[in-house]
Formats: sequence, C-alpha cells, structure tokens
Amino acid sequence: MKEKLAVLFLSSEVAPLAKTGGLADVSGSLPRVLAARGHDVRVAMPRYKCVHSGDYLADLPVEMDGQLETAIVRKTALAPQAEGESGLPVYLIDNYRYFYRDALYGFADDGARFNFFCKAVLTMLPRLNFRPQVIHCNDWQTALVPVFLKLKFADDPYYRCMATLMTVHNLQYQGLFPPEAMRLLGLDTKHFNPDELEFWGRVNFLKGGLVYADLISTVSKKYALEIQTPELGEGLDGLLRRRASDLFGVPNGVDYQQFDPATDPAIYVNYNRESLDRKKENKAALQKELGLPVRDALLLGVVSRLVDQKGFDLLSEVAPRLLAEEVQLVILGSGEDRYQRFFSELQLARRDRVSVKIGFDPVLAQRIYAAADLFLMPSRFEPCGLGQLISMRYGTLPLVRATGGLEDTVVDLAAGPERATGFVFGPYEAEAFWEALRRALEVWQRDPALWRRLQENAMRADFSWERSAEEYLRLYRLAVKRRRMAL
Repeated sequence: MKEKLAVLFLSSEVAPLAKTGGLADVSGSLPRVLAARGHDVRVAMPRYKCVHSGDYLADLPVEMDGQLETAIVRKTALAPQAEGESGLPVYLIDNYRYFYRDALYGFADDGARFNFFCKAVLTMLPRLNFRPQVIHCNDWQTALVPVFLKLKFADDPYYRCMATLMTVHNLQYQGLFPPEAMRLLGLDTKHFNPDELEFWGRVNFLKGGLVYADLISTVSKKYALEIQTPELGEGLDGLLRRRASDLFGVPNGVDYQQFDPATDPAIYVNYNRESLDRKKENKAALQKELGLPVRDALLLGVVSRLVDQKGFDLLSEVAPRLLAEEVQLVILGSGEDRYQRFFSELQLARRDRVSVKIGFDPVLAQRIYAAADLFLMPSRFEPCGLGQLISMRYGTLPLVRATGGLEDTVVDLAAGPERATGFVFGPYEAEAFWEALRRALEVWQRDPALWRRLQENAMRADFSWERSAEEYLRLYRLAVKRRRMAL
C-alpha cells in the first residue's frame, strides 16, 4: 500500500473560478482526480476580482521591498464531481492592490503581483498547519516558490522536506522583469547571474523555478524533447538539457464528465458512439444558428486563439483553395488583429462557406466540437493541446501538425484504419497542410464507412485524467525521494 501524499497545487487560474486558457482546465481537473484517490490535495490561487467566493481564514504579513503588505487568506472549494465526494479545498490569496482588477494578467506590476502570491502561499502554510510533501507549481506565476524554498527557507525545519515539481505549460511565457525585481524578491543580487535568475539582463521567474525545482515536467512527451532544442527551447534549451534527467513529459487529460456528448447540456442533440448518426442533427442546427446553408458539406471547426503559434498563417494561405471545395469553415476565437481582419473579411466575401465569431463563447465552442466533421489544429508548436482531445471525444476528427502533444495523441490514417483517429502532417508548410486537408476531404467524399470507423476510434480513445494522474503521482513520489536524499 503506497503512502497517501499531501500535495499543494499552485496555479494562477483554476476553472471555474478564473480562466483565460487551458491551464485553468488542468488546475480544475487534475487535483480533483488526485484527491479522489485518497490523497490530501489542496489548491492555492490568487483571489481576483472575478472570484466572488471565499470564507475568511487569516491575515498574513508579507515582506515586499522592505515593507509589510497584508495577504488575506480565504477558503472556498471546487464542487464535488461525484456523489459522496467532498469539495476540493481552494485557498485564495486576497489583496485589493494586487488582484482586484478586471483581468488576470498583462499589468506592468505582474512581477510584484506574483512575487507577493508566492511569498504569501509559503507564509500561510504554518498558519494553516498544513505541511505538504510536494508543492506542484504551474508556469511562471508560481515559479518563485522553488526559488524561495531553496534560497530563503532552506534552514527552516518546517519547509526543509517540501519537494517541488515545476510544470511548464508553454515555455514561451517566462515572466521576464527588470533587474530591479531582485530587490522586490528580497534575494541577494549574487543570484542575478546566468546560472540562476538572470536572462539576457532581466530577471526570469520561470528560469528560477527550472533551476531550483526538484523535478520538472511539461505537458506532453514530445514537447519535453522539443524544448531541449534551440528551435523550441525559447533560450532555455541549454538549462533544460542540463536537467534532462529531471525533466518528464506528462500529457494533459480531459474532464470526461464535463466533455461528454451523451450528457453535454450545451449541444443541440446528445449522442454517443452507438448513436453517432445524431451528430448530423448538431451539424444542421449549428449551420442554421450561424446562417450557413444547411447542407452536407465537410464542416471544418476551429476553436482557438488567432495567433501565429496556432497555424493561422497556414490556414490563411490555403483558404482560397479550401473554399473552392465543398466545405464550410466555422471559426471561434480572438487574437492578432491581422487574423481577426482576414477571417472577418473572408466571412463577408463568402457567407455561404464561412462563419467567424471574434471572442469566446463556451456554449458555441461545445456546439462546434459536436457539430464539426473535422477540427483544425495546424500549430507551429503545441505543448499539449486540449482541442484535439475534446474533438475526438465528440467524434470530430482532428487534423493536426506533428508537434508536441498533437503528435502524441492523434494517429494518422497512414497507421491503418484500425488505429487511426485523424489526420497528421509534418513540415510546417502550407503545401503539407493542404495535402492533409485534401486527404481528409477525399475520405469524407468517397469512403463514409472509413470516416465512421475513424470517428468510432476517436471516441473510443481514452484521454481522461486517470492515466495522467498516475504519472503525476509517480513524479510526486520521486520528487519526495530526491528531496530526502538531498538533506
């Protein structure tokens, strides 16, 4: 019988309390799965303006640039997912000055805000009488915790045995701040060097976490290899190669209770693998809602940020050829102005083929997953990706580029109809993307039985959190072992 673990899960966003992207979905799902296995798992996050719940627990003094700021600790819970389960504890770090704002990120003082959060989290633990064996940190906003544990709390017996796992969800976002940030951190400037926190003349929060965490993980096995290369290492590939023996890839999962076409209240008609024909009713209803002609064209769905990383330069280039075929294109998302303009203008020119909604609508997103025939993710890089996992759950075949988590999770038709779950292309080139689209269109038009088989394969694939949770538990235990050995 393996020992039950005490785990503190740190994240800057947790669904459904606060969300800007996939990190919130991970943070709202993984801890629940771990807790359901009997472990003492608790979550901590900032209490933003949009978070309305939280019962008062304590006031804490937090040192910031030689002065004391007050952190108010509140407690709420994520609702249980199954009958008999208790809610998952969530500690909210509250401070009006730092967190009562209309957005989660994007402010000039983000360095101070998340420095305060990390200090407050560590300060609150003795007050709560909670001593986690593992602190699981996620992205740059929480990356100072391993730094502080090693540089500020190393001699404190309360903290000495706490192991850390640093998870990178997207290496592009590192938390870069001016050198003066070292003063706010309360660290000796000797740590502002290329082997620790310095990065091209700036303080790099994520780099600090990668240097000082006991173990490092990222969100797919392929991405764990890719970030050790100059192409995708974002300037940290040398550090990651040095820590290769401590670096692991654990794929994200999907909450199969939330994303279930048989019960999803957002979609028009519920269905499962045995009633897959009903998917066509969702397609017709979506076409009608969006003002597209109701016909059996190949419906292409996109739910994404409209940015270069997601392959919108490729989609823009192939769009004229694509729309000459018997297809319809539905896009939901926001991002770079040039892509918002391009696809909005494309909709004006081809209202019979294209529907674009700029922004995010969670109900419409679910309806696109349920109604589309093909889900497009031609990403330049993709640490893990959730869209392809959700689309497969809904019997919508993903068409993806062979990168990161996309390559790890989607099986191309070339592997054989008994295994295939979608379409994959390799080089990041418009012609390679077009060839994959052409292959998909050919199967759709000429072999509906094969298309149906691929849909059933996709819906049968298991990307729930159960398998990934086991891998995280293995890493937690390894981190605890490494920490004990280092003492």
